[in-house]
Amino acid sequence: MYEPYGLFINNEWRQASTGKTQDVIDPATEDRVGTIPMATRDDLEMAISATKMAQKTWGVTSGWQRSQYLRAISNELRQTTETAAHMMARECGKPLAEAKGEFNAAIDQFDWYADEARRIFGHSLGGREQGIRLDVIYQPVGPVAAFSAWNFPALLPARKIAAALAAGCTIIIKPSSETPSSVFLFAEAAKKIGLPDGVLGIVTGNSADISKYLIASPVIRKVSLTGSVPIGKLIMKQAAEGLKRISLELGGHAPVLVFGDADPVAAGKACATAKFRNNGQVCISPSRFYVHASIKDKFAVAMVETAQALKIGGGVDPTVTCGPLINARGRERIENLVADALKEGAKLLTGGNRPKEFNRGYFYEPTVLDEVPDHARVMIDEPFGPIAPISAFHDFDEVIERANGTTFGLAGYVFSSSLQNANRAANALEVGMVGVNDMLLAAAEIPFGGTKESGFGREGGQLGIFDYVEAKYIKLRHG
Repeated sequence: MYEPYGLFINNEWRQASTGKTQDVIDPATEDRVGTIPMATRDDLEMAISATKMAQKTWGVTSGWQRSQYLRAISNELRQTTETAAHMMARECGKPLAEAKGEFNAAIDQFDWYADEARRIFGHSLGGREQGIRLDVIYQPVGPVAAFSAWNFPALLPARKIAAALAAGCTIIIKPSSETPSSVFLFAEAAKKIGLPDGVLGIVTGNSADISKYLIASPVIRKVSLTGSVPIGKLIMKQAAEGLKRISLELGGHAPVLVFGDADPVAAGKACATAKFRNNGQVCISPSRFYVHASIKDKFAVAMVETAQALKIGGGVDPTVTCGPLINARGRERIENLVADALKEGAKLLTGGNRPKEFNRGYFYEPTVLDEVPDHARVMIDEPFGPIAPISAFHDFDEVIERANGTTFGLAGYVFSSSLQNANRAANALEVGMVGVNDMLLAAAEIPFGGTKESGFGREGGQLGIFDYVEAKYIKLRHG
């Protein structure tokens, strides 16, 4: 599936210098869908040299020109949505409708930053005496090393690539080895529209070796990662050796607060739909459901009915609404979390098993648990899979304390018909993003990111570009 592609260095596709490759596996069938190159140190040095050379001219290219390149990339990508969706569905099992939606959301990032490239505003101040002007301008931080996760293989890297290019930074990106095709298509589009050599580079292979080598290079001045909390801490330590700018979008364990004045049926359906999107493999997936005791049972019934209506299967089947987990390790983790919750007293309402109709693929039934105690592992560890644990609450202060009781702080959700109640809860949640009566948070125009151990920095929106620029103050005395 990846025959035309590989490492992308200086606008050329090439294989690893040793010829070594690694397999990419379809999680729905466990079959190989293709191979990608295993980059060597020589390959990485070529990519670093290319990005260093390109930075000299790209960094001084006008925002208007950068805007034209980004707009052209977005227009080119719109021609490949169907192909991209099928490739994505093969790689990660994501249902086709979700894959198409994600790829279009990725295109929106290039479209959005085509405008932001022209709007990197500085400011001026009057001096304390005549003939003095104080200017603050923004300049690109320099070459970027970016690392992306597999679960949103188009949207996550698009946020990094589009913002970096808009700011005037060259970028080398290492896509997930499980799902590289979307980034390959980005590079092919960039090549077709004439993006200058070396501005965008792609390397594939061993993640630990590549990240360590790129981050250690004095050429790289900015690091961006979407990944797990442990990997984020490791990357941060590596970046600290060179005092590199860094932004981290890490794990989440999003609490959902459903107050007694909410519609329990509507909330239950909305929560189940959001929970089982991409089979729960979403960093902002709702993953702890705190429901007021007065409406909990009705909420649970609605959630169970929605979960049971999902069709399990490989993502390339257009009728499928719930795909597989990405690998055997992910499924084993989910099985362990469910077993632990049941051991601690939780009630199984639906799911909890591997579906019997599949003898291959990493499938697991959408699972709803009730009466889950706070000390169960599923309420503490990020599940990253199709488990919906429900727990009752009785008053506001209690549920806020429980919701904020983890080290995560990426997203949170509130359901209430009271504007006062909703605002109070939204302000009290220790997260970077809150959805009130709505669970579709991600969009090109909003700043995406978290607090606490969910990371720092923002991607998207007006704020996203500031992670790729440095402020410079200039004092000018006239005459």
